[in-house]
This record gives sequence, C-alpha cells and structure tokens, in this order.
Amino acid sequence: MTWVYLGIAIVFEICFALGTNATRGFTRLWPSVLTLLAAGGGLYTLSLALLGLDVSVGYTIWTGIGGVGTVIMGAILFKEKLTLARLLSFASIIGGVIILRLTSV
Repeated sequence: MTWVYLGIAIVFEICFALGTNATRGFTRLWPSVLTLLAAGGGLYTLSLALLGLDVSVGYTIWTGIGGVGTVIMGAILFKEKLTLARLLSFASIIGGVIILRLTSV
C-alpha cells in the first residue's frame, strides 16, 4: 500500500500545483477550496506513504514526479512550451526517481 499512497499523493500534488494557477492568487472561492483540499490530501497520503518509506526517498519521488506531472499537464492544459532543455531535465528527474526506487528495496 505504501506505493499506492505515494501515487495518490502525487496526483494530489499535481492537482494542487495546477489548482494554484486557477485560484488567481486565492481570490476565486471554489478553485481555492479545491486547491487547499488537494494540498491537504497530498500531505495526508504522503504521510501514510512515509510510514513505509524513508522520507528522503518518498519526498523526493513525490516532488520529482509531481513536478514532471505538473509540467506535462501544464503543457496540455495551459499550452506551456516543452523545449529540448526541459525534456532533458525531466528525463534526469525520472532517471533519478527510478534509481531511488531500485535502491530503496
């Protein structure tokens, strides 16, 4: 269940990051409420995942995959540009996450 909780926490993290954009500085009520719920859900499920993972591994994977997911969704939803440099950076993050996963058995 540890990895399931971490996966759910990552989805919440992506929703939180994307939702923050929709709040317009937390001046819009419902996007702000949903963003805060996503933040709380992310922290809660991350805390459950950290019961079975080292914090260094769990937190790094959460932020790394969450960041990459946010960039991908930002490109899809907000038409943000994906340059070669960005793609190489994301590949580096994913590579690091894979190495962390393989060495945290």
